[in-house]
Amino acid sequence: MDGHAPGATGNTSAGHVIPRSGWKAVNPRSRTEMKGPAQTVIVHHTALWSCVQSRDSLSQLAHIQNMHMHERGFDDIGYNFLISGDGTVYEGRGWGVVGAHAKAHNFDSVGIAFMGNFNDEMPTCASLTALQGLLHVGQLSGHFRNDFVLVGHRDVGKTECPGEHLYSALPKLKDQLKKHY
Repeated sequence: MDGHAPGATGNTSAGHVIPRSGWKAVNPRSRTEMKGPAQTVIVHHTALWSCVQSRDSLSQLAHIQNMHMHERGFDDIGYNFLISGDGTVYEGRGWGVVGAHAKAHNFDSVGIAFMGNFNDEMPTCASLTALQGLLHVGQLSGHFRNDFVLVGHRDVGKTECPGEHLYSALPKLKDQLKKHY
């Protein structure tokens, strides 16, 4: 959809997206392309350990992909993108690919997971800035509808996700998005 093949890097205002090859993702069993731009961006947390160093992030990415594919029976890691505490953005399924992150909402959404447990910790400024950059790129590249909605996973499912501290940061992000889009 944006000229980038899955695994290709794309720039965000917070840096670049680490492609799947950069974290040694295994190939998905299958991929389903989205039929058009996403209506919703759903913010998640991994509810695992905090990742502020690359080695922690790489370990967690492999762990999540393994868990999603082997324990949950997904075709791949469920999220489209993941963001670490240092603001690094990692490609999960990537742009234009249906995720497996929010039942009944996967076909018209992009799932972005913050790496850590945000019931216990606060999201970093770097990770929130990275989300804004990723949303900006997604909007400019046509991956989201002009009237896209930013929500927490708990807004569309029975869960505590994305954790109280991250969820409480979403209204400010939504306000900032309204000013820019």
